[in-house]
Amino acid sequence: MVRWSAFFFFLALIAGAGAYVAAGRTTPPTLSIDQPTGPIGQSGTLQVTAQVSRALFARLDATLEQNGKVFPLYSQGAGDQSGVKRSGADTLIITRAIGKAALPELQQGPARITVTAARTSFLRLREVVATVSKEVDVRLEPPRIAVLSTKHYVNHGGSEMVVYRATPPDVTSGVRVGSVEYRGYPASGAGIPNADPSLKVAFFALLHDQPLNEKIVAFARDAAGNEVTSSFVDDVFEKPFRKSRIPIDDRFLGRVVPEILQHSPQVKVDNPSDLLAGFLKVNGDLRRINAEQIMTLTAGSVPQLLWQGPFVQLGNSKVEAAFADARTYVYNGKDVDQQTHLGFDLAVTAAVPVVAANSGKVLQADWLGIYGNCVIVDHGLGVASLYGHLSSIDVKPGDTVTKGQTLGRSGMTGLAGGDHLHFTMLVGGHPVNPVEWWDAHWMQDRVERKLVEAGAPAGAATR
Repeated sequence: MVRWSAFFFFLALIAGAGAYVAAGRTTPPTLSIDQPTGPIGQSGTLQVTAQVSRALFARLDATLEQNGKVFPLYSQGAGDQSGVKRSGADTLIITRAIGKAALPELQQGPARITVTAARTSFLRLREVVATVSKEVDVRLEPPRIAVLSTKHYVNHGGSEMVVYRATPPDVTSGVRVGSVEYRGYPASGAGIPNADPSLKVAFFALLHDQPLNEKIVAFARDAAGNEVTSSFVDDVFEKPFRKSRIPIDDRFLGRVVPEILQHSPQVKVDNPSDLLAGFLKVNGDLRRINAEQIMTLTAGSVPQLLWQGPFVQLGNSKVEAAFADARTYVYNGKDVDQQTHLGFDLAVTAAVPVVAANSGKVLQADWLGIYGNCVIVDHGLGVASLYGHLSSIDVKPGDTVTKGQTLGRSGMTGLAGGDHLHFTMLVGGHPVNPVEWWDAHWMQDRVERKLVEAGAPAGAATR
């Protein structure tokens, strides 16, 4: 009898051990820390994705540890449960604020986020636990910025340049005009030899449709969102813009609208035979789409100054329309649309050679909506030039061109009433008044002087 009891006890022990081992082979929860993806500062977000069958967790906890102190971030069933949502049958997504504002005792320096989840195993004999950790950098000290160049004067619709120092060197920096930010570039690319990485240059503009009192600051912002700004502009000058009335007729509409729509499948018209409706779509919707395309094309401007000296106007050209003309379009005696003309219309004779206003690299050499056959040249440091309505194009994207090199010939492709060149300068992808860039004195005072004062050899930008 004792022998049988021992035998059954032994069997039970083996079965229990087997069940315990089997329980340990239960699939553990799956965890990932999706945010933060970089440093945290005054603000920051924790996002955790936790997955287990039917989202049945025995426990689920998240903590942040720094200098031996543990900050609870989340615990299932305890405290604030907002910011927790289910995604599908098996997944929970937990979101929590983790910056200094949410954790006042957080200090500058490294920290570690740890997330632990457990599920009950087969027959509830044990817990199966999963843990994931992420090292994070807490940055609470704002970066620093100091403007080094002097005499910054901005014309409405015009451009300017600033030389500044931003530390640490890896911060995002530049100039912000209202809500528009202009990237800063390493000064070494502007011809300043042996410039340390914290020395930057930035070209910026006060756009034609921004108020004269728009706030203009140099800024430096780190990956944790800490930011510092500095005001530096000495004065802003108003520049009157023209107003004009542009008559359009069926002959004009019949020539331009079908061709533009043929090249622009992104613009939908309900009735292709309604040329006026098509024109309004082209002049409004397509104009805005083209502006976005230009921003995308110029976003990759190289961090080197590629041009030398003032830009050149199309030779012997007559100005038919200036920058920021406020145009009212008139059809059959009625005002039908209003748009702003953001460039210069320059005319000589039909099909004249159109040359590069300065040296650079071709970004665009194809049809571009309202501009028809269009070439865009990158001159580096966020500066580019645009040549529209060409009848033919002689370059291709990626070509390096020199000042005076032929890009194509003038024409009347796109939204053009006659043979001419639509020319504009772009800063950060935004159209600006070309007149300044044609002016040798402006180039010397606003660009060359500042670069020389920062350490560039004389003639770096104007030879």
